[in-house]
Amino acid sequence: MRLLERKPNGDLVFREFTDKDVPAYAILSHTWLANNNEEVSFQDVEADTGKSKAGWGKIQFCADKAVADGLRYFWVDTCCIDKKNSTELSKAINSMFRWYQKAARCYVYLIDVSAYDGKETPQQYVFRWEATFRKSRWFMRGWTLQELLAPTSVDFFSLEGERLGSKLSLEIIIHDITGIPRPALRGKPLDGFGRDERMSWASHRQTKEEEDQVYSLLGIFDVSMPLIYGEGKEKAYKRLQEGTEKIYKEDDSDQFAVGFDLLAVPEAAQFVARENELAEMRRLLHGHKSRSAVVLHGFRDIAQRVLEDQKDKPSTSMLASVDLNENLDQIVTTVKTWFNLQRNTRWLIIYDNYDNPRTPGNLDHSAFNIRGFLPRADHGSIIITTRSAKVSQGHRIHVQKLPNIHEGLEILSNTSKRENIENNCNAIALVKELDGLPLALSAAGAYLEHVTTSFSDYLRLYKASWLKLQMTSPQSSSYEDRSLYTTWQITFDRIEQQNAASAKLLKLWAYFNKQDVWFELLRYTNSADDKWIQHLAEDELNFDEAVALLCSFGLVNIDRSLQQQFASKRYSVHSCVHSWTVFVLNKKWDEGLARLALTCVASSVPSTNEKDWWLFQQRLLQHATRQDLFIVDGKVDIKGLDWVFHNLGNLYFHQGKLAEAKKMYIRALQGKEEAFGPDHTSTLDTVNNLGILYSDQGKLAEAEKMYIRALQGYEEALGPDHTSTLDTVNNLGILYKNQGKLAEAEKMYIRALQGYEHALEHLL
Repeated sequence: MRLLERKPNGDLVFREFTDKDVPAYAILSHTWLANNNEEVSFQDVEADTGKSKAGWGKIQFCADKAVADGLRYFWVDTCCIDKKNSTELSKAINSMFRWYQKAARCYVYLIDVSAYDGKETPQQYVFRWEATFRKSRWFMRGWTLQELLAPTSVDFFSLEGERLGSKLSLEIIIHDITGIPRPALRGKPLDGFGRDERMSWASHRQTKEEEDQVYSLLGIFDVSMPLIYGEGKEKAYKRLQEGTEKIYKEDDSDQFAVGFDLLAVPEAAQFVARENELAEMRRLLHGHKSRSAVVLHGFRDIAQRVLEDQKDKPSTSMLASVDLNENLDQIVTTVKTWFNLQRNTRWLIIYDNYDNPRTPGNLDHSAFNIRGFLPRADHGSIIITTRSAKVSQGHRIHVQKLPNIHEGLEILSNTSKRENIENNCNAIALVKELDGLPLALSAAGAYLEHVTTSFSDYLRLYKASWLKLQMTSPQSSSYEDRSLYTTWQITFDRIEQQNAASAKLLKLWAYFNKQDVWFELLRYTNSADDKWIQHLAEDELNFDEAVALLCSFGLVNIDRSLQQQFASKRYSVHSCVHSWTVFVLNKKWDEGLARLALTCVASSVPSTNEKDWWLFQQRLLQHATRQDLFIVDGKVDIKGLDWVFHNLGNLYFHQGKLAEAKKMYIRALQGKEEAFGPDHTSTLDTVNNLGILYSDQGKLAEAEKMYIRALQGYEEALGPDHTSTLDTVNNLGILYKNQGKLAEAEKMYIRALQGYEHALEHLL
C-alpha cells in the first residue's frame, strides 16, 4: 500500500508498505473534479508539479486533518495509485474496500456543501446546511458507497473544511438520503444483508465508466475479480453474480443461525463515538480462520455497540432442545458442544462484566476463571468486557475516556433530548467536567431530560451535591444495571479485598487534586497513624504495587506528559472517580487525612536553588489550590500548621499567585507569633517574606515596615553580621532604590556588601 507523508517543509513523499506492516493512516473520500486533469496524480506528486492544480486543496485538507488527529500518513485515491499501471490499478480497486475499512479516520470532503448555506434552518431540517447536504453529489457517486460503509470512523466536512458531523451523529439523515439500513451504517457486517438489498443501495448511483458501476461493488459483496474496461456493464455484472453465487454455495452457515432477541440487548440507538476501538475490534475479529478473542478493559460502554440489529433466523435443533431449568453445568456443556461443531465457525460470544477474574492475590471466593466457559474449538470470535486489566484471554484493547469533546456533546444531546448544543458554552463546560466518561454523560442527560435545569445549574449541583444528584437521577436506558456511585463501590470493595493499601491510597487521593500524584509526594506520610498509609510511604515498591491495582481496575491512569523530565511516574484519577472518592468514599470527613495531605504538599515545596524547582512547584500548585478549600471552610485544625502555611506562601509567591501567598503568610505569621513569639527567627522569616511580597505588589510602605521589623529582630537574635540579617539589609536597599531614596539605598547596599565579604572570608 502506498501512503503519503507530508514533510515539515510541506512537500509530499510516498511511503510504501506491505500488508503486514501498514501503519495507522487517514483516508480521503471525495468526488472528482469535472476536469480530471485538475486532480493531482501519482506522476504530479513524484515530479512535485501538483501544487498549482485545483485538486491540491483536497490533499492539503486531508494532510491537515490527519496531523490534527495524530496520524502521520494519509491516502488519497487521485494520487496514491499509479493509474497508468493497469496491474496496480486492478489490485488497488480490488483492495479499495479493505483500505477504507482499515483506515483510522475517513474524511469526507464535500465540495458542494457550505457550512454557511441558508440564512436560517428550514423548519423541516435540523441544520441550515442540511438541504444542500442532502443534494450533495457525493451521495450520487458509485465509488462513495463503499467509502461510506467500509470505514468505522467517517467525518463529513464542508468546502470550508468545517466538520458537519460523523456517520453516527448524522445517521438518521444519511439513512433518509440513501435508504441504507442504520445497522449497516453502524458497521454490521454486510454479509448479514441480502444480495438484492445491497444491490439496491447502488441503484441510483453513477460512475464515469459504466463498468465501474459494478467494480465499485466488489468490496460490498466481498468479491475479487480482474478489471476488463470495455467489457460493458452487463458482462461485468454477470461476472460479479458468478462470484457472489460461489461464495453463497461455499457458505452453509445458515444451518447454525440462531434467532436474535433484540429485547435482551441493551439499547444501542444512542451510541456514538468509539470509532477507533470498533475499527480495531473488526480488524482483530473478522476474516480469521482460527479463533480470535478481544478483551475490552477500562471504561465499558462499547459492548452494546457490537450487538446490533440482525434478521431473525430459525434456531438449530441442538440449542432448541436445551432446557433452561436443567443443571447449569449441563446447559454450559451443551452450548459449548454446539460451539465446538466443526462447521459452526461464524459465532460470536460476548462475556460482559467479567470484573472479578481469578488471579493470584485475589482472595475473593466469588472470583472465577472464565476459561471453563470458553469453547475449546479453534474457530469463532469472543469478546470479553472487564474493568480489570489482568484479563489476558485475547487481544487487549484499553477503552479509555472519550478523547473528543464533540463525542461527549453527542451523548449529552442524545440522552437529554436537547438539540443544537454544539456551541453552548455551558454544555461544553459540563462535558469537560465529566471528562469523556460515557456513564457520567448519560447520567447527566437522563437527569436533564426530565427537568428544566440548565447545563450551568446542573454543573453547579454536580460540584456541590454530587451524591444526592446521582442518587436522584433517573437511570439511563443504556445503563439500567448500574450508576456511577454503585459501579465504583463494587470495584472498591474488590480492591480492598486484594490490597488494603490500594484502598487507603484511593481514599487519601480525595484530599489531593485528581491529577499528578507520585511516590515522593507521599513520602512524608510515614509518620501517619494508619499502618496502611505507613506501608505506602515505606518504599516505592509498596506504592507501585498499590497503584498498579488501581490502574488494573481502570480507576487510575499513568500520566506520561512529563515522564521524560521526572524520574518518578505520575498518576491521575478520572474526574468522576475523584468526585466519587470525595462525596462517597469520604462522605464522613477525615480531618487526619486532610492534614496529612496538607503536610505532604507543604513538605514537598522545593527551594529556588533546587533543579527544576519551578516545574515541581507547578505540579504542587494544583494540590495546594485543592487543599486551600479545607482551610477556608474551616475543615482542618490549623494549630501547629504555621510552617505549612509558610511553605505554601512560598509556593504561591514563586508561582505569581500573590494574593494567595499573602493569605498564607499572614496565617503563618499569626501561628508563629502565638507559638514562638514575635521575635523568634522563624517568625521573622515570615515577616521578611511578607516584606518581599508587599514590595512585589507595589505596597512599598507596608514592605518597609516588614523589613525594618525583620531587621531589628534578626540583629537582636542573630547579630548584625548574620547572613539572614544581611539578606534583609539587601532587601531594604532594593526597596529604598524603588522608592527613590538613593542615599539610604546606598548605605544598605554597602553594609550588605561588607557583611557578605566578611562572612565569606570566614567560610574560606
